[in-house]
Amino acid sequence: MSCKVEGGPLPAWCEPHLAPPDAPDFFASRAWYDTLLAHALPPGAEPWLARCGEALLVPLLRQGGRLGALVTPYSLEWRPLPARHASPAMLRAAGRELARLLARRAPTRLEALDAETPGLEDTLEGLREGGFAISRYRHFGNWHEALTPGAGWPGYLAVRPSALRATILRRTAAMLRHGHLSRHDAPGPGLERGILAYAEVRGRSWKPLEPFPDFDAALLRATAAIGALRLGVLWGPDGQPIAAQYWVLTGGRAMLLKLAHVRDAKAASPGTVLTGLMIRHLIEVDGATALDFGRGDDAYKQLWCGRRRQRIGLILSDPWHPAGLLQMAREAAQRGRDLLLRRAA
Repeated sequence: MSCKVEGGPLPAWCEPHLAPPDAPDFFASRAWYDTLLAHALPPGAEPWLARCGEALLVPLLRQGGRLGALVTPYSLEWRPLPARHASPAMLRAAGRELARLLARRAPTRLEALDAETPGLEDTLEGLREGGFAISRYRHFGNWHEALTPGAGWPGYLAVRPSALRATILRRTAAMLRHGHLSRHDAPGPGLERGILAYAEVRGRSWKPLEPFPDFDAALLRATAAIGALRLGVLWGPDGQPIAAQYWVLTGGRAMLLKLAHVRDAKAASPGTVLTGLMIRHLIEVDGATALDFGRGDDAYKQLWCGRRRQRIGLILSDPWHPAGLLQMAREAAQRGRDLLLRRAA
């Protein structure tokens, strides 16, 4: 079965499929989905929950008559949500049920997937058994790093590029002589001041306007409520905020969701200073075991994290639909061209 949901919390029957608050996969949690549904749906989009038996929940979004993964520009990850008791056989059966739900539709695009997601291949095998063709593409890069146990902040800093180490040591000392850092991780007046400071920094930064202006504040409050928020604000000597960023820490995994600094303060490297201070606190106080810098191959991320992994997308095509058949023909033609190029080389 499948059902449309309006902007608001997920139904109670979704609970067995959602990650608990202390699990590292925050983007499969209720806090994430409830916030997304209430504050980050594109105009005219309809969220759909594809429930495949008792084994699998597939959060989808319908836009312009097409279905795709329930993702937004803020999503660092997305995956089908198996029930905690789901076996490989159950997931293959769920994949076949998903094929029936998607039959005779235009191709469905799933994005922001980790190719190593447990149970994904079983689900895809079921889809193939249901007659679907599945193609993969490269979606975005993700820079991350597992933290060496016992190494602490000195050990982490020692393996960073020398130019970054020098900037952190020099600029941090100078910044904190006249400014200060505030951290906000719990609901209350302090968090509300942090939210206002973050919005001010964001508004004075180089970044374009947010497509969903209420989203950040809503997510900051939601993650603070479950103890997962790590919001940091760097204040300048004039008492004004000059850099802000927020992380989500669950299951030892610290994920950087948003960061910004005031454009006019760039020469003082406030973003670098704040990132260093936040990571040091995550390591020394919070006991984080891994860092994750989210979506994209921005050059600065490679300074802070030493490993890159590829997030993928999938296109699910039903050959009985004209658009699905066309998609399969295009892919076959591309494979032919690639083969000719390899032979020519």
